[in-house]
Amino acid sequence: MDVFAVNNFGDTRSGGLAGPMGLFLIVLMCVATVLLIRNMNKRIRRLPDSFTDAADRERVAEIARLDADLGRPAGPAAADVEADRSVASVTKEEPEVTGVPEEERDSVEGRKTTGA
Repeated sequence: MDVFAVNNFGDTRSGGLAGPMGLFLIVLMCVATVLLIRNMNKRIRRLPDSFTDAADRERVAEIARLDADLGRPAGPAAADVEADRSVASVTKEEPEVTGVPEEERDSVEGRKTTGA
């Protein structure tokens, strides 16, 4: 009978905390899993039933733009366009460039080359 009573598992006092600590970790992981599942369920309930794809969104936006264009009266839109805008010369110089006298241009260029 002495053979059955032999302790082959090592010193039981040093490993006495392993069981309760393992149980604590398992319970902690179960609680965290339950909380994560509850959070995911709340987020899933907030989602819409279906999502519209990009083509549907673009089609709805185009319809809204066309409806807005149809609702706008034609008279004021034509009045907003400048009358001489398409007739204006493209080669016209800006007034800032033509308004600087040559003496000042030379002095500015001289300052750039001398470093002053």
